[in-house]
Amino acid sequence: MPSLLTPTPAHPLITPLLTLASWTFVMELWMYALRIPALSKYKVPISPDMTTADMNKNIPRHLQWPADNYNHLMEQPTVFYAVALALDRLEVGDSVAVGLAWTYVGLRVVHSVVQAAANPVMIFACSSVVLLLMTGKGVLAVM
Repeated sequence: MPSLLTPTPAHPLITPLLTLASWTFVMELWMYALRIPALSKYKVPISPDMTTADMNKNIPRHLQWPADNYNHLMEQPTVFYAVALALDRLEVGDSVAVGLAWTYVGLRVVHSVVQAAANPVMIFACSSVVLLLMTGKGVLAVM
């Protein structure tokens, strides 16, 4: 059985896809590791009628950054998953496609760590360009 980081010859884009999905769970754990104690420490009342903004207003902003990043991993990376699966289905698994996929995953991991610690936005823009290139590769494959 191949390891998580060893691409299968027939489906080389699945490994970066699963790596990013796995990273999402790491960020979820990081989010809860900060959020659950913060809810208690800052005596945040919990009610089904409360919005996220209501719950967050008493929690310091830096403790919310991992949650912000987790939410971001539910947004643009969904396009990455779709494009990676489309490229896999189109059998576009050349070194450029695989390199772009791993670059995207690497940038998202770096973005997560940096955003959760300091909250800048530049790395997000870089990963957007890489995802655009991956998408373009798929568009060219179907033309």
